[in-house]
Amino acid sequence: MNLLFDFTVDKETATIHVTREFAADIDLVWDAFTKAEILDQWMGPKPYRVQTKEMDFREGGRWLYTMISPENEKPTRYSLAEFIKIDPKTLFTTKNSFSDENGNPFNSGFSYSITTNSFIPGDGKTTFKMAKKMSSLAELEQFVAMGYKEGFSVGMRNLDELLLTLVARK
Repeated sequence: MNLLFDFTVDKETATIHVTREFAADIDLVWDAFTKAEILDQWMGPKPYRVQTKEMDFREGGRWLYTMISPENEKPTRYSLAEFIKIDPKTLFTTKNSFSDENGNPFNSGFSYSITTNSFIPGDGKTTFKMAKKMSSLAELEQFVAMGYKEGFSVGMRNLDELLLTLVARK
């Protein structure tokens, strides 16, 4: 199956837009983006891995996680996603920033982004759409220059592989 993947950068609005199809039903894709035990399996670019420290998936809750190196070094930077809005199996919006291990802001050169993740069910597939609005054009350009598209693409391929195994188990 040839699955759609579109990644565009809108400098006028300082927003990254992604459209990605997955060969799985909406229940599996939604869970893959909202449950820590599944996120930890696909989110990081191998050989790195994501480790969730805290997940409270509700409006007002947060997901605090870090990237673990192949050498299992103690992480010095965490990522924080604060859940602003959740419409189950339709969309969720987060405020994203870098932080310390307790979720306190971390001076990384980035302030924050607001990300809306949407999920559209289809016939044997689910379409995922993301709009990631950075707080400035300068931060958008720095984020893209650091390899965000490449890292995001790797994560999507990891998720494809994981979904294949989850679909097979259903």
